[in-house]
Amino acid sequence: MWVEGVYHTGVRRLVSCGVFILATIVAAAAQQPPIKDNRLFQSGIEITSVTATVTDHDGQLVTGLDREAFEVFEDGVRQDVTQFTRDRVPIGLGVLLDNSDSMFGRRIQDARAAVNRFLFELLEPVDEFFVMAFNHKPKPLTGWTRAQPDVQRALDSLKPNGGTAIYDSIVEALPMLDVRTRPRGALVVISDGADTASNISLRELRSALLRTDGFVYAIAIDPPERQAINTRVNAQTLREITSETGGRTEVVQNTSELLDATTRIAEELNSQYVLGYTSPRGADGQFHSIRVRVPGTEYKVRARNGYIATPVRKSLD
Repeated sequence: MWVEGVYHTGVRRLVSCGVFILATIVAAAAQQPPIKDNRLFQSGIEITSVTATVTDHDGQLVTGLDREAFEVFEDGVRQDVTQFTRDRVPIGLGVLLDNSDSMFGRRIQDARAAVNRFLFELLEPVDEFFVMAFNHKPKPLTGWTRAQPDVQRALDSLKPNGGTAIYDSIVEALPMLDVRTRPRGALVVISDGADTASNISLRELRSALLRTDGFVYAIAIDPPERQAINTRVNAQTLREITSETGGRTEVVQNTSELLDATTRIAEELNSQYVLGYTSPRGADGQFHSIRVRVPGTEYKVRARNGYIATPVRKSLD
């Protein structure tokens, strides 16, 4: 059936009526095959959900915090956190892998190995993912899957060539996040070059990201021996993109470091909090800022910095 007026705000989903508590949903998702309509919160009201990562002053992940430790602000006004979990919530994750000519040889081999280990050893069996390659244009390699042979065949088919269109690939991947069956959504971009071929601008990409609830990570491969400015990864731009969504950018010097970088990202995905509140704004089509903090501590909280509240239609079939 169709439900009208579901809020697709970048952090909002209208949830159906029910009496299930969040802990029950998370536990059931971990023990049973994934169901098609796998919502995070079941409360009969419109919930703005925010995924948050907490680190200490040394950058180490902080786990085990209670709901009362957090404060959430929308447009500078503190909100009542009505939904909360520190249990691991299943994730739908897209891997966007650079397949431009600079990834030829050992680099693409290392990248294949890192992606394969990331998806099938570091994530959980309840998670789901898709793989997209990009050079001068994006190329989806799989749909949503849990099948390792499908992913392996897709990765083995890669033959690096062409330029680099990072912005286009991220925008191309966003509709996939919108149709995922897991509560959390994220993208991981792996690239060794600056964007040289995208049709959209950085500004257009940042605007598009405000309309999705997925958060973005990037692994920038930036070897010190590369001197040409126009071929180097623009790590600062990637940091701007990822930090706005609640993700972050890892910079490594060669592809042999990809295994460690993906391990750190997986640890973060396995240690996040999800908070929910009822926004007073409704689907007004406007941007609303979000800030999450743990007062009385030096902890740093990373979460998306805002969203655009846009009403859409969503199928529940």
